[in-house]
Amino acid sequence: MSKKKKTKSVAEKAKDGQRKSKSSRPLPPTKPKNLEVRPREFLTPTEVNRLKKAAADSTRHGFRDWLLVTMLYRHAFRVSELTDLRWTQVNFQRRTLQVDRMKNGDSSIHYLEDDEIEALKKLREDYPPTDFVFSSQRQGPLTPRTVHYIIARAGEYAGLELSVHPHMLRHSKGFQLANRGEDTRTIQAYLGHKNIQHTAMYTKEVDPRRLKGLGRD
Repeated sequence: MSKKKKTKSVAEKAKDGQRKSKSSRPLPPTKPKNLEVRPREFLTPTEVNRLKKAAADSTRHGFRDWLLVTMLYRHAFRVSELTDLRWTQVNFQRRTLQVDRMKNGDSSIHYLEDDEIEALKKLREDYPPTDFVFSSQRQGPLTPRTVHYIIARAGEYAGLELSVHPHMLRHSKGFQLANRGEDTRTIQAYLGHKNIQHTAMYTKEVDPRRLKGLGRD
């Protein structure tokens, strides 16, 4: 007994045609991995200082940009945390800063250094009054894109071999604290990590000089 050949409906043929046309389209280029763009995702303390100096010297907003780089690094801010930073979070009397973490992070109180206190007061005097610490000419907050541009431009001006982006300064602080000998829990609290596994990356690679003398009896 011969089997009848099953014929496809017009709708089924149309679907097959759509599948073929979709599969024949070229796929979009994949985003390169960070290690393909730069050899590491952090800066050394020396490179951070070069970046700060370059930010101060590169534009007419040099003072503001120097402070922006300084606070990104010292308080391990994410870009969104920095652009949303408000004057109500700064307590000049107690010399503290309320750091509100994004991404479900744990917020905390950081202490401000003397040069930060003076710089923040000067910034507030030099720029039109606004709710935001780092504001644009329109008195709104700086956009994350603007902060990326400021950091990238300062990196080029400083002559750094790496292409620099703001989040590298957060990583730089994590590694700096680890190499200074701070314990993992302290670093976790300072960076606002919920999960300590995210903090452990900074303690995997330490400055070899910290190992000197550990073999003594």
